[in-house]
Amino acid sequence: MPRVVHLLALGIFTMVTSEFVVAGLMPQMAAGLHVTIPEIGYLITAFAAAMAVGGPLLAVLMLRFRPKPALMTLFAVFLAGNGLAATATDYGVMLTARVVTGAAAQAFFGVALSVTSALVAEDLRGRATAAVMNGLMLGTLLGLPVATFLGEHLGWRAAFWGIAVLTVVAAAGTVAGVPRLDRVSGDTTVRAELRAVARPRLWLVLSTSTCVIGATFAAFSYANPILTEVTGFTTTTVPLLLIAYGAATVVGNHVVGRFADRHALPTLATGLALNALFLTAFALFAGEKAPAVASLLGIGLVGVTMNPALVTRVQRRGGTGALVNTVHGSFITLGIIVGSWLGGLLITDHGLRAPLWLGAALAVFGLVSLLPDLRRTSPVPRHATSR
Repeated sequence: MPRVVHLLALGIFTMVTSEFVVAGLMPQMAAGLHVTIPEIGYLITAFAAAMAVGGPLLAVLMLRFRPKPALMTLFAVFLAGNGLAATATDYGVMLTARVVTGAAAQAFFGVALSVTSALVAEDLRGRATAAVMNGLMLGTLLGLPVATFLGEHLGWRAAFWGIAVLTVVAAAGTVAGVPRLDRVSGDTTVRAELRAVARPRLWLVLSTSTCVIGATFAAFSYANPILTEVTGFTTTTVPLLLIAYGAATVVGNHVVGRFADRHALPTLATGLALNALFLTAFALFAGEKAPAVASLLGIGLVGVTMNPALVTRVQRRGGTGALVNTVHGSFITLGIIVGSWLGGLLITDHGLRAPLWLGAALAVFGLVSLLPDLRRTSPVPRHATSR
């Protein structure tokens, strides 16, 4: 695997750490900016919304750059956003910083995946995507706890300064390690990418990604209260369980990467079926510790770890361009928003198990969205060919 793939993973690790850092520092940031906890929570929503909407718009601007200058430009925008967050004196400035960093992060994901596809053979793209996506998994597993530790001991601004330093390191590695590539988008390619994004068939493929991620985040967003209030774990045990969940995503990402190139559709179908099963089991047995933990780890193995197969499927339908990859990222982000938002609404009337049932339903919808492609690729019966 080319070294550049791991350098791009470091960039994604940095941006994922920035995405989740607010969740670990809510009380400190609320006190420092003189706002409420819910208002700090809106900063997470703002980041996600900027990823979903601003990311593709910024990616369009990057289409006329060569890949390496595009990556460096996005690093610069992201660094500026984190510097603004670290020095924010009021809520409005912090909100602006989160919008800037969210848009830059999503566009970076798209360009990074496009560069990865350009640097490896087609039959290795799934494995290479899994290597790049390790930045996402490790950002959840390691980046968030480390940033939270910095914020708790040195102040919440230190966490953002730490991310800024890591951004500089990742950018320096990109300068040194990413080769000069031809421009991936002249005028014709820009139009071709826009046409590709507009295809209804591609939107059906993208909807699968929304369902996969939505199913997972419906559960993950509320794992902490479910494990403490329903399952009965202590607040000191839950962080260890979430670390175990993060470790499961790293393992699952590696395994899915091995199958994504040649068996993307069967991998997705199997993953969605298993995720629906684990989510249903979690909902039914959330009150029992052993089944709850087993279900949580199962969701970690077959949830967000489907990313390499999702990316492979989208690229085969829409191409490997940065805009297609960025729009795909927006549909993934939409899944996070749908899963967490609808899950929260359901809790009010139906209790903490409701998001788990929502996740199971979204996984089933994801399976349904695969049916047209599964039918298209299924072998023709012998009796049908003899007529």
